[in-house]
Amino acid sequence: MAAKPKKTSSAGGNSRTGGRSTVQKAPAPAEFSKEQELQAYEDMLLIRRFEEKAGQLYGMGHIGGFCHLYIGQEAVVTGMQMAITEDDQVITGYRDHGHMLACGMNPDGVMAELTGRQSGYSAGKGGSMHMFSKEKNFYGGHGIVGGQVSLGTGLAFANKYRDNGAVTLTYFGDGASNQGQVYESFNMASLWDLPVIYIIENNRYAMGTSVERSSALTAFSQRGASFDIPGMHVDGMDVRAVKAAGDHAVKWVRSGKGPFILEMETYRYRGHSMSDPAKYRSKDEVQKMRAEQDPIEQVKKRLIEKEFSTEEDLKAVDKKIREVVGKAAEFAQADPLPDPSELYTDILLDPSEEAPNAN
Repeated sequence: MAAKPKKTSSAGGNSRTGGRSTVQKAPAPAEFSKEQELQAYEDMLLIRRFEEKAGQLYGMGHIGGFCHLYIGQEAVVTGMQMAITEDDQVITGYRDHGHMLACGMNPDGVMAELTGRQSGYSAGKGGSMHMFSKEKNFYGGHGIVGGQVSLGTGLAFANKYRDNGAVTLTYFGDGASNQGQVYESFNMASLWDLPVIYIIENNRYAMGTSVERSSALTAFSQRGASFDIPGMHVDGMDVRAVKAAGDHAVKWVRSGKGPFILEMETYRYRGHSMSDPAKYRSKDEVQKMRAEQDPIEQVKKRLIEKEFSTEEDLKAVDKKIREVVGKAAEFAQADPLPDPSELYTDILLDPSEEAPNAN
């Protein structure tokens, strides 16, 4: 594939100019209808309640290995899903349960995979960090820090090659932003104008070290500047702000202008993983975020103030979602363990099988 020649002028504006990219100003938060507010509320609440239950099951020993919860970051994936179509693709790292649910994957199957059962999305072999759904265009869940960035870039390359109009959302965190393969991917994506949106979920602490201590450049929206990739800083705690920024980035990428970076400033309430006591930050800091910027409470407040819903109605929504999550937990614990023969499946591609159609 021949690369398009770059422009060499130093003109300002938002177009790519062959020099350092201008960080674009985030658009105003989207104006949500009653239906959009309710849908965002339900989608985020499902993620929150699911993750709370997952944490509970981990503590009881029903989930083994690693388990990274998404509590507090729900607005990022919810808003981005509202900006794409079912033909677009999603790939992320190990803090992935929220992404799976937002993509429409069944809570029963996700919880079954967390508990290592045969009905899980990876037949009980992937666990928390490695499950996939071809039907939902969800390509993982990856445990290697930053590894999914190169894979997401590859998905975008395939989309460009096939000229199918699809966009790939590639999620990674502020810690993964310092990995070398991220910048190799940026270079390739920019060189070939690949239809990929890099979403940096900046929850401020990576594995436990604040970004101020671990990153020379903490403005992650500028990380693509030397590769001519425009970026945008977004309030990742406001689902409307995420949706507006997502709409802008999707339009940019789908029109053939190349990759785009969205820095979502967000916050996780729990530790990096279930084994992390998070002593590197104060309880007051966490409580302040919960009290002032919680993404679900923001939507709840708007729903009531705009008279789109009542406190009682929203309690009923919460009850319904708790029942869904409770059912998923019961299903997962009752589901059989995988047969030992499952160890030998999905290892090699049968050469007699027809190769995927690249047209």
